[in-house]
Amino acid sequence: MRRHRRAKIVATVGPASNSPEMLKRLFLAGVDTFRLNFSHGTHEDHAKVHAAIRALEAEVGRPIGILQDLQGPKIRVGTIRDGKINVAAGETIRFVPTGSDGDRDAIPLPHPEIFAAIAPGHHLLIDDGRVRVAVTRIGDDFIEAEVIYGGVISNRKGVNLPGTILDLSPLTAKDRADLAFGLELGVDWVALSFVQKPGDLLEARGLIGDRAGLVAKIEKPSALDKIDDIIRLSDAVMVARGDLGVEIPHEEVPGRQKELVRACRLAVKPVIVATQMLDSMVSAPTPTRAEASDVATAIYDGADAVMLSAESASGSYPVETVEMMDRIIRSTEQHKLYRSIINASDPGEEQTAPHAVAAAAADLANVIHSSAILAFTSSGTTAARIARRRPAVPILAITPDEQVSRRLCLLWGAHSILSEDIHTYEEMVERASRWGQEQGFAKVGDSMVVVAGIPFAQAGTTNNIRVIQIDRR
Repeated sequence: MRRHRRAKIVATVGPASNSPEMLKRLFLAGVDTFRLNFSHGTHEDHAKVHAAIRALEAEVGRPIGILQDLQGPKIRVGTIRDGKINVAAGETIRFVPTGSDGDRDAIPLPHPEIFAAIAPGHHLLIDDGRVRVAVTRIGDDFIEAEVIYGGVISNRKGVNLPGTILDLSPLTAKDRADLAFGLELGVDWVALSFVQKPGDLLEARGLIGDRAGLVAKIEKPSALDKIDDIIRLSDAVMVARGDLGVEIPHEEVPGRQKELVRACRLAVKPVIVATQMLDSMVSAPTPTRAEASDVATAIYDGADAVMLSAESASGSYPVETVEMMDRIIRSTEQHKLYRSIINASDPGEEQTAPHAVAAAAADLANVIHSSAILAFTSSGTTAARIARRRPAVPILAITPDEQVSRRLCLLWGAHSILSEDIHTYEEMVERASRWGQEQGFAKVGDSMVVVAGIPFAQAGTTNNIRVIQIDRR
């Protein structure tokens, strides 16, 4: 089950892909981690998908990651008389905190935290920015605004507030119930939506503990202002370009994507690039050339993973979409300019012994044209430090922890292997040689670089590099 690429594929499960048969086809096509979107579906639906993925994992004998994506606080307008109103640029409209059957003079916005935080000059974006208004006057029970871009405001449409930091937990009552359910199931990652500030992650971490990895979804401008602290407090980051692209100018999204990928690589945290990557394949069997370039750009940037949303959840061509993404990644990584671009974006060295050992192992493997790097890792950190260097050879991450092996399905270049602890040098060499051959990464006569920590089976002790020659099957 070797993948002939380094970047990983995350695919969202939905009505088009939730059967055990389709999940298997998607995995064989290239999916490394499945995303369960808790904005949709019931707990029963998600439990069935989770069970099917774990059964598939046992069948194929390979770890498979599962990411739970929490809905987060959705801000929406309320109910409008006749279902919708048309507003034109230049006219004045008014939002109120309560009521129903609203009109342009009293559009319900049932979120008191907005009225507490908004200020003149702030903007409200309605229906993914199709309607944009600027606040001109506020009171205790109203927000008056001038329409900048006119259009239709209809019932329950979403509202984005790019310039307003709300006193709002990213975990709603629904999220807390969903999180408890997901942790009970045994998800590997939990994605937190609409992170605004570092404290949001502390709240989630208190509930999750070490039972799952915590993914910060970056989709608010305020998160970009505190990004270093947010990355430090998370286990991985998702560049959620959908809402982020609504709240910041479109032309800034590509640059922000590159910044986030580089910052995560520097911090040794996996980063996922998401949203509309092959969006036309929701209804067509092939993507646009621009979409293929978009996926390739994320790979050239050095992203750990790229993600499919509606394409695999509700589209007409879920398997074809995964196959296309797999082909784009492999073609990009094999391009003659890929290695020079990846090397040029190297974030530099961390001044610690474990980082230095990992970097030295990656460089050594490149110099001697090793078949692979084998990292014995308890927590996954050793493999992540090696991946930070983006070596030219695969990384076999050998761990005794089943949960760690599944989380590694999100890490660039890592082929995770679940194995019992080692205790001696001889055992390390024998196990490395055997795994390299059994997993199809090496053959007799090849060399491999082995990275481990002495004493064995202790996290945080990466301090040893060894080159081994495979001399027997």
